[in-house]
Amino acid sequence: MKPPVPHRRWVLAATTALALVVGGLTIPLTRAAEAAAVGAGSYTTTPVGPLPSGCGSMSSNPRQFATANAPAGAIPTNDWWSSLLWKRTDCSFSEPLHAHPISYDTFTDGLGFSANSTPAISGTATGVGEFHYPYVQDIRVGVAGLGAPQVKVDGWSDWTVSPHWSDGTRTLRATIGHGLPFAYFQSTGGDAVISTSGNPEVWSNSGATIGFRVNGHDYVGYAPSGASWSVASGRISSGLAGRGYFSVALLPPTSSASERSDLAATYGRYAHAHVTGTTVSYTYDQATSGLNTTYAFTTTAREGSATQTVVSLYPHQWKSLSGSTPITPTYPSARGRMKVLTGVSQFRTAMKFQGVLPELPAVGDGSGADLATLNGHLAAARSNPMDQRGGDTYWTGKGLGRAARLAEVADLVNDTATRDSALNAIRSTLTDWFTASSGKTSRVFYYDSNWGTLIGYPASYGSDQELNDHHFHYGYYIAAAATLAKFDPSWASTSRYGGMVDLLIRDANNYRRDDTRFPYLRDFDIYAGHDWASGHGSFGSGNNQESSSEGMNFASALIQWGQVTGNTAVRDAGIFLYTTQAAAIQEYWFDVSDQNFPAAFGHSTVGMVWGDGGAYATWFSAEPEMIQGINLLPITGGHLYLGNNPAYVRTNYAELVRNNGGPPTVWQDILWQFQALGDGDAALANLRANPNYTVEEGESRAHTFHWIRNLAALGTVDTTVTANHPLSAVFSRNGSRTYVASNPTASPITVTFSNGTRLTVAAGKTATTGAYTWSGGNAAGGVTPTTPPTTAPPTTAPPTTAPPTTAPPTTPPPSSGSPTRYLLSNGGLGTAGSAATTTVAAANGNHDGTPTNARVFTATGLNLAYSGGQSAFDLFLDAGTAVGNGVQVRISYDLTGNGSWERVETFRYFATDPVSGYEHYTQSAGLASATGTLGALSNGTVRVEVWSAIGNNPTTLGIGNQSVLRLPYS
Repeated sequence: MKPPVPHRRWVLAATTALALVVGGLTIPLTRAAEAAAVGAGSYTTTPVGPLPSGCGSMSSNPRQFATANAPAGAIPTNDWWSSLLWKRTDCSFSEPLHAHPISYDTFTDGLGFSANSTPAISGTATGVGEFHYPYVQDIRVGVAGLGAPQVKVDGWSDWTVSPHWSDGTRTLRATIGHGLPFAYFQSTGGDAVISTSGNPEVWSNSGATIGFRVNGHDYVGYAPSGASWSVASGRISSGLAGRGYFSVALLPPTSSASERSDLAATYGRYAHAHVTGTTVSYTYDQATSGLNTTYAFTTTAREGSATQTVVSLYPHQWKSLSGSTPITPTYPSARGRMKVLTGVSQFRTAMKFQGVLPELPAVGDGSGADLATLNGHLAAARSNPMDQRGGDTYWTGKGLGRAARLAEVADLVNDTATRDSALNAIRSTLTDWFTASSGKTSRVFYYDSNWGTLIGYPASYGSDQELNDHHFHYGYYIAAAATLAKFDPSWASTSRYGGMVDLLIRDANNYRRDDTRFPYLRDFDIYAGHDWASGHGSFGSGNNQESSSEGMNFASALIQWGQVTGNTAVRDAGIFLYTTQAAAIQEYWFDVSDQNFPAAFGHSTVGMVWGDGGAYATWFSAEPEMIQGINLLPITGGHLYLGNNPAYVRTNYAELVRNNGGPPTVWQDILWQFQALGDGDAALANLRANPNYTVEEGESRAHTFHWIRNLAALGTVDTTVTANHPLSAVFSRNGSRTYVASNPTASPITVTFSNGTRLTVAAGKTATTGAYTWSGGNAAGGVTPTTPPTTAPPTTAPPTTAPPTTAPPTTPPPSSGSPTRYLLSNGGLGTAGSAATTTVAAANGNHDGTPTNARVFTATGLNLAYSGGQSAFDLFLDAGTAVGNGVQVRISYDLTGNGSWERVETFRYFATDPVSGYEHYTQSAGLASATGTLGALSNGTVRVEVWSAIGNNPTTLGIGNQSVLRLPYS
């Protein structure tokens, strides 16, 4: 999000007679007063609100700072170099351009270089703080006598740009880019000049090559063969032998003079193979869930025959590098160490796409008291599923996101009334926005042919005048459309409203190079691996992005929309954006490896990434909850990447508590949902202990409860296993995996996971297998989440003895050898009896891990073969309306019945909710501790102890034919 910007004058731009191809339809752009049809939808070509504009009071012509050589089609915005083309404050030159490993700035006489490797750190380790590697000039490269009134843009490619200077007599053209240690120049009208800050330390000057040090940084100038360099009073110059080209390279820091000289010679082999273009390409291999990305360089040999170049890679790239070996040393940068490849025309990365889900499966809240709780929350949201707080594109999007989560959750638990209410709200809202009727000026999209953009009105946070945040806003629309498309595919067809969805996709991140109406991947910085939020990027620190998670919401939306509509080009573009950016977020927002942030910064995360650094801050708040939470919301099944490193989740949450001086008090639901990705039990306890929390504007109590309750059952994201289906995920708890897949199509599918596990998913359903094999209300068969008893009911009347008021005996009579044992009223573990209850006394203190006033159930005389695995159980618990209770269980094994416990398993306690009705305490709570090993039972004994670990109220335990223990024996 961005802060509101001051109102600017409206600039009305005329449109021309053009055509747009969307989803196979050719759509004419008609006269300015008319709407353009896209299937059953439409957008307006008549301006209805403020428009983008150039510098100051100048016209809104975005090409006023581009030369005639610049590429045709829509101009790029939201890039690292956008202030060159879209000058917001300085109508002549740009703001600093942080390309890495070099930062640049533009001046009347040429291009400035900064290799600043010393971070400027402000703020504190517990409050708002920032680190920046600000532009500190080492050298300026130009032409003798150059005095250009302004700099223009002569060309661009996927991650390079070519600024151009002319004063009528002299010209200079440079090409600079992400990852390039070289800047390439062409000049006319005078000698090439390198001006230095102070006198340079020249360490080599031999013919066409000069090496020198400024401010501790080593540079090399490469002139054409036959030329030479002269040095006088901080000025290095060359006549270039009259050939008008040269290059200047920054060398990485070296440990010796000989190493520096060797690097200068190595770089020199490629100094005149000028990079003139860059292109990314990617492929998604569905069978292996692999994303392979190629970063290619086009070069022009100004002399010699070399066609390769030298590049440096960001951490998210070199950690996934395939088929190449970097040299040493490395460059420092605002993103961490950059590793170097020499003599390459391309490099490749290989990443694994982990999959996304429309929503978590309902394995933990599908029955009993939790289902009642969830249904209550769903019913409360039914009449107002969007709960919209504002009418602009962003807040409408937030409302659509809320409704989409409710529709997905309600469908999982067969609440068709809430599901349909949410879907109806989505349908009516999107249809309204996607219809530009005559005279309509609100809830409408306008296409601006000058800037090559689709703007929604009412706009917000500069989405109109500055083209900020389109991926943030439109991601919500596309994600909601993907949910609606599952249930109403006709609405999503190209002949109806699917074409309008595609327009939003193309505006924010156009995935088609042949569609020149929008820039290719507008918001996504291809080389940096993440989005930029500002359209103009005109800040001293470069461009910036706050909510990386809302950028991921856009990418996930593309995956789901592409999958449900069968558009593999959109799906694969989404997978490229999602997988690449997930890696970048781990490095540059979270620094999960603790390698990229300056050591003195003192934070484990940033709220904003800037071109030259990062900030533990937001545009809108200094509260730690919002600084950290803005990179978490919205929580959806497309945000499981946040849990790829559960240990880091716990680190991040701990920092929040530390900086906040205690647990969160705002955005609690967002932060607990994030916490659940690292510790589901703790998150669930927080949620249950704070039932009256304030709901975040785009959330609902239903979705928050569903998310946290189910992660407490599923465990954490397991990134070691992938699937051949994009809508899939794997979770692990105590070594036991649950495999999940969702099928939005009209035909059943079989999903194969990388470890060979197979899962059949019915049409339109979500299914699981493994630790939680559940089809539930959302899949064929209507199987309930609770596993039915496997032991036949008794043929004689079960005991009718009332539950004891004191602890039952610990040595009941010997029983049979079945591995399925019910907790019985006589203190035994045997075949199912009649339904009964017993009371687990209140803790009245903290007895976590120590049985106190326990209910004890025992089986003796067991002869069973160990089949591997661990104990499984399902205890029926009800604390009524009591708050803060937690029940714990310990299971002990005496393998030979000699009174010695060879194996003792203590499980983490289960925090009961304050709602009447049974809840299910299972082994998914996880082991708190375990000693010894299991083996065969030979006249063995098994004991179950159930007690209150915390809480001041008793808890009811269902016994007889209810609570069950499943031994890992046969």
